[in-house]
Amino acid sequence: MSDSFIPISKPMIGPRERELVLDALDSGWVSSIGKYIDAFEEGFARYCGTRYALAVSNGTTALHLAFETLGLKPGDEVIVPDLTFVATANAVAYTGATPVLADIDPETLCLDPASVRALITPRTRAIVPVHLYGHPADMDALTEIADAHGIAIIEDAAEAHGAEYRGRRVGALGKCGVFSFYGNKVITTGEGGMLTTDDGDFWQRARRLRDHAMSPTRRYFHEERGFNYRITNLQAALGVAQLERIDDFLSRRAEIMDWYRQDIRTSDRVRLNRVKNWAKSAYWMVCLEADGFDTARRDAFMQALKARGIDSRPYFCTMSSMPMYRQAPVPVAARKAQIGLNLPSYYELTRSEVRRIGTEVNDLLKTMDAV
Repeated sequence: MSDSFIPISKPMIGPRERELVLDALDSGWVSSIGKYIDAFEEGFARYCGTRYALAVSNGTTALHLAFETLGLKPGDEVIVPDLTFVATANAVAYTGATPVLADIDPETLCLDPASVRALITPRTRAIVPVHLYGHPADMDALTEIADAHGIAIIEDAAEAHGAEYRGRRVGALGKCGVFSFYGNKVITTGEGGMLTTDDGDFWQRARRLRDHAMSPTRRYFHEERGFNYRITNLQAALGVAQLERIDDFLSRRAEIMDWYRQDIRTSDRVRLNRVKNWAKSAYWMVCLEADGFDTARRDAFMQALKARGIDSRPYFCTMSSMPMYRQAPVPVAARKAQIGLNLPSYYELTRSEVRRIGTEVNDLLKTMDAV
């Protein structure tokens, strides 16, 4: 690609990140023990407003660890949104439990409480709100359902670091929250994840399972099956430096979103991210939807954007469209998966680049009669 090509995402790595990673290297503690792991966990717990945080190898293992700690087993059911990254459903399936696919709210793209309520059965053990593309789910409504049936809420906040629901940060609104630190997330450790909770017993059990369930009193003795889901001190050093700048990263994403709102001509048929008055979005991804699209027209639009030097990506495919979870389409989720795409949204994106993206988007939408 030429130097003028605008990618969908890239991490912001600066001198502070290099300083701490080199310090971790120089310390000799490069694996799963070291001061930066403790510092990252403690700092992230404070940031989310939880008592505990547990750093792990990635966001998927964070989800799986949460479900294993909850004690899911074959025959159990877990309600997840049909529109999400596949890890949400896969991590349920890893335990032998069944992911049950709920529809989404057309504005937030998060779980629709009415759809969730209709799917509750005696076998339901948990609800997994995914704060999709950085916007929080309607947690009060979902919590009311969960409490009425005595089931747990596991927040999938992989894409929503710093997002807020009624003034409280996500990750502190359920039994536990899980985060991803993949390279395109709000903050990154390259690969990595985090589990957050206020439940001390839940945290202790997750902590034990993270390290092969090794006995705390007898080294290399294991009373049950555990996992190697540890993070490294090198990754945690990167995470500590990134966490120091998270407020700056979030402010920049909000600024970029404002630029898009100024530059892309929206209407009843063309929409950007919508934010409820009770929410503060992390704006992990800029979302563009055009009612004139179907899957083929949306993909053609993305190819045309790429030819003009601008990267994009489609919304996630629905779980119900995939062979291992196939079922009848879930209406709102299925339609959103056909018409939605994400535009570039990273820290170093400039005002002039967003203006250029807006110009090209407006021109292509009009050319393709998608407006």
